[in-house]
Amino acid sequence: MKYLKKIVFIALIFSGILSSCGQDKKTKSGMSEVEESKISLITAKELHKLNDSILLIDVRTPEEFASGHIENSININMRSDDFKEQIAALEKGKEIYLYCKKGGRSNSAAKMIEDMEFEKIYDLKGGITAWEDEGLKTVK
Repeated sequence: MKYLKKIVFIALIFSGILSSCGQDKKTKSGMSEVEESKISLITAKELHKLNDSILLIDVRTPEEFASGHIENSININMRSDDFKEQIAALEKGKEIYLYCKKGGRSNSAAKMIEDMEFEKIYDLKGGITAWEDEGLKTVK
């Protein structure tokens, strides 16, 4: 009988430990905190379908932008000292789409602005290189 009680006691402790491992983080108010990234990758074909009415930002240098960019995009150089200020001046509450040459800088830029008040951040997978590889046009 003592052996059975020990087994039940150990089982209860073990089940309590397991159930606590999967719980959400709690905020000070006791509410569950959901950690969800605002950043998503988007393909060139998906971006091409949306391009007319979105906030599209080329984060490359002005020289790179001048050599060819996606139509309707604006240039905000990620490496400029006032990059965050320029982004902050844009209309909040919207989705924002970013691209660079191959995706590295736009990914870094997306992480820099993730805590700003934009609804969602989309990063062009493969950058303008992927755009051109799909045969999509650029403008100068």
